Amino acid sequence: MTQLDGIVKPKTKRSKRFLDNRAPKLIEDVKTAMIMKGGNTSQTITQALKDIYALKKPNAVLYKKKNITRPFEDSTSLEFFSKKTDCSLFLFGSHNKKRPNNVIFGRMFDFHVLDMIELGIEKFVSLSDIKASKCPEGTKPMLVFAGEAFDTDNEHKRLKSLLIDFFRGPTVSAVRLAGLEHVLHFTALEGKIYMRSYRSLLKKSGCRTPRIELEEIGPSFDLVLRRTHLASDDLYKLAHRQPKALKAKKKKNISHNVFGTKFGRVHMQKQDLSKLQTRKMKGLRKRKGGVVAEDQDGQAPKVAKVES
Repeated sequence: MTQLDGIVKPKTKRSKRFLDNRAPKLIEDVKTAMIMKGGNTSQTITQALKDIYALKKPNAVLYKKKNITRPFEDSTSLEFFSKKTDCSLFLFGSHNKKRPNNVIFGRMFDFHVLDMIELGIEKFVSLSDIKASKCPEGTKPMLVFAGEAFDTDNEHKRLKSLLIDFFRGPTVSAVRLAGLEHVLHFTALEGKIYMRSYRSLLKKSGCRTPRIELEEIGPSFDLVLRRTHLASDDLYKLAHRQPKALKAKKKKNISHNVFGTKFGRVHMQKQDLSKLQTRKMKGLRKRKGGVVAEDQDGQAPKVAKVES
């Protein structure tokens, strides 16, 4: 490939297919996450990264070698690996005396860091520590967020958006009931975030709808919010901009209520009420010259004469 004036021109068909695959699309591919550890790590961080990688597979890349970098001070290394592996999400784990058992969730926009949120692990239970049958690899999870902070606090709102981006999985057109078996539950309470992973079990209930039971399968995290690096409102709005081809065309005079019911407004021309056909009765007959019109027998109805 050759580069001239900022435009990359492929020399071979293989490089052309590679660039076409990286080019912007109307419907983007599933977001891939790169998971890496810093220069200093602990056993907790190493196992936590492996467990989150197990939840994210196959849309994740796990780096086994240490990466000596500090994302909040210099993010060029993350941006380089993001462009190399075409990953728009990342999870970075590190451990030191000042910030023990530290994980950073982040996402990219145009291969530059958009948001980063640093969380500290206070309590961790691994997948292997909970003896229960696990969900199959690639299962699309159901995400549940509980806690007032996710709706009121700006940092928690961004954290919620980031976690949805990280764990949502592929977009599907239809869902079968038996496929709804993995639940990720996030609770914001008293300054902490609790992450739990459950498997939903369909039990007999005596009717068509089954009874649901939740069985914890791990991993389990007790997290505390530390540092944040949030994009400005303008950049955040730019990152969420949709192409015109994907925007739904507005139809005139059609609206929907909160329940999804469709309403249509019909515009009619102005009616001439003088030509409106009404009920036929003698008292409503037209008058000629101020005199009531005669009926078919030649006799005028017994009403008073109206004078102008």
